[in-house]
Amino acid sequence: MTHKIAVLAGDGIGPEIVNEAVKVLDYLNADMGLGLEFENGLIGGAAYDETGSPFPEATITLTKAADAILLGAVGGYKWESLDIAVRPEKGLLGLRSELELFSNLRPAILYPQLADASTLKPEVVAGLDLMIVRELTGGIYFGQPRGIRVLDNGEKQGYNTLVYTETEIKRIAHSAFKIAQKRDKRLCSVDKANVLECTELWREIMDEVAKDYPDVELSHMYVDNASMQLVRAPKQFDVMVTTNMFGDILSDTASMLTGSIGMLPSASLDCNGKGMYEPIHGSAPDIAGKGIANPLATILSAAMMLRYTFNQSVAADRIEAAVNSALDSNVRTADIYSDGMQKVSTSEMGDAVVNALKAGV
Repeated sequence: MTHKIAVLAGDGIGPEIVNEAVKVLDYLNADMGLGLEFENGLIGGAAYDETGSPFPEATITLTKAADAILLGAVGGYKWESLDIAVRPEKGLLGLRSELELFSNLRPAILYPQLADASTLKPEVVAGLDLMIVRELTGGIYFGQPRGIRVLDNGEKQGYNTLVYTETEIKRIAHSAFKIAQKRDKRLCSVDKANVLECTELWREIMDEVAKDYPDVELSHMYVDNASMQLVRAPKQFDVMVTTNMFGDILSDTASMLTGSIGMLPSASLDCNGKGMYEPIHGSAPDIAGKGIANPLATILSAAMMLRYTFNQSVAADRIEAAVNSALDSNVRTADIYSDGMQKVSTSEMGDAVVNALKAGV
């Protein structure tokens, strides 16, 4: 069976890190006969520069025809002065919306080799393994009306709308409960129901859907407390589910518990399991082209692709084991480097993962 992958490298360090993930997939494709086929497309600032749109029609067609999407990153200083309607980030939002990629999975795992890289004490974060499920196509990022207007007194006012339908909440709830069933069967729903009616409805629907999953323990937590608890005692969580904006913030907080945002992959899935896979970090234009970016989050995103969309769990396990092996060999990119380690480039880190695969990991 052939699996078509749309490769959207994007901006900044995107092309560098995506190249390493494709390198790993290429090796496994040849070694295991996975049937992977790759086709490149444009998104973000790179797409705007060439076509005038951050999400051109050719990319829409490509991604709709693909079985999965491997994405690098979008954005950068170069495009910050553009009108918001054509900024690179609009390409990413458009992709999520066009393909209805509503369920965003963001694992936060602390590899034992990197315990000292976390800013928290090892006893607080050692063994951390949590999953944040973020609703990705609704909420305040997409709500209407939105904009900047001039009031009667001449003062400008910015406004955005936080809105969720019952259907949107139910589908992310089911996604999160099903993931919790495959883990430790504990789900914490994060909201701000004490002040936001929209998330009051969120909590009500979560309680309703919970009746379909009696084997999963559901709890609720306000987002301000959740952000504190992630830093105070992160291992209390197994799976967290929350709104688009809250998930954006909390997953970045969780990323720093692991030592580096450069270690964390993500998956964004539709209702049929088709997904877009990308590192959770940004385009890092300040280090673009220097060959020092950490590609492991993108490589681990490729592993998630094999696991969640293509049901190739053995291949996914091999990638994850190879990343562990590479870290055991003490090679480190700059973001996770410490004294006594071997500092390597982006491509050298990718080579270390491939070499681990070749060694039979």
